[in-house]
Amino acid sequence: MELFKLTTEQRNRNSMNLDQMSVGQMIKLINEEDKKVALAVEKVLPQVETAIEATHKALKKGGRIFYVGAGTSGRVGVMDASECPPTFMTSPDMVQTVMAGGNNAFFQAVEGSEDHEAKGETDVKDKGVTKKDVVFGITASGRTPYPIGALKYARKLGAYTVSLSCNDNSVISQFADCSIEVVVGPEILTGSTRMKAATAHKMILNMISTAVMVKLGKVYENLMVDVHASNYKLKERAKTNIMEITKVSYEKAEEVLKQTNHEVKPAIVMIEADVSVEEAKAAIDNNNGFVRRAIDYFTEKPH
Repeated sequence: MELFKLTTEQRNRNSMNLDQMSVGQMIKLINEEDKKVALAVEKVLPQVETAIEATHKALKKGGRIFYVGAGTSGRVGVMDASECPPTFMTSPDMVQTVMAGGNNAFFQAVEGSEDHEAKGETDVKDKGVTKKDVVFGITASGRTPYPIGALKYARKLGAYTVSLSCNDNSVISQFADCSIEVVVGPEILTGSTRMKAATAHKMILNMISTAVMVKLGKVYENLMVDVHASNYKLKERAKTNIMEITKVSYEKAEEVLKQTNHEVKPAIVMIEADVSVEEAKAAIDNNNGFVRRAIDYFTEKPH
């Protein structure tokens, strides 16, 4: 397929006079086009669900997530992966990004780095990807060689592969166990897929990582209970979460958090079940990290 026949490369008829619009007209049009993104994502929710279930299954068996992309597609992966450790207390290894051009390309474009399948394969190989892992190939056009090379290699290993593109019948979909083609239509600035396409991909990656972490027991109700309380804001959030769930005072939440070395999960179980730090941690471990199940263990067992 020729590049310029792709939906992501077509001209948007609503913005043909973009260079003559007032600022107000431009931002209104951008806003109108952005409204279409969520509707496009809605159409691929079944495929997103499939990716979530497979990823959760892989992570439970010790697998990892690798987002592979070039340019904006890689940077979208970086945004999602980098937030997992502070939000869910994951290890930095659990969710990673493999970026065409290396780490320097996060900040400055490395021209030509996306054009070689072999480089995508090599970079994924260097990360030590195994058949336990899940590899996401992210490319708005659906034809970028770098993530295609990564998916081909991952699939040969037996790893689960997911493609994320913005065109129907994308080339990369041929090499994915689960293909997600979220068609958002032409950009108002022709070919600038940092706009609607990138927004759609960020929405989907946020869905996937959040849902997987919920299924791994890192959320209680709708609160972050595996938050890594490493700075003032996160320590305050940890206390607030404990107060919200257990209805204790600020001082009590602070006191119990000190006992748990700022781990929120055992603090909640300690208060709710009236047990020691050791008992709370053991119950959480025995219930696969789920706070609700750990509390139920104490409240339901006979005294």
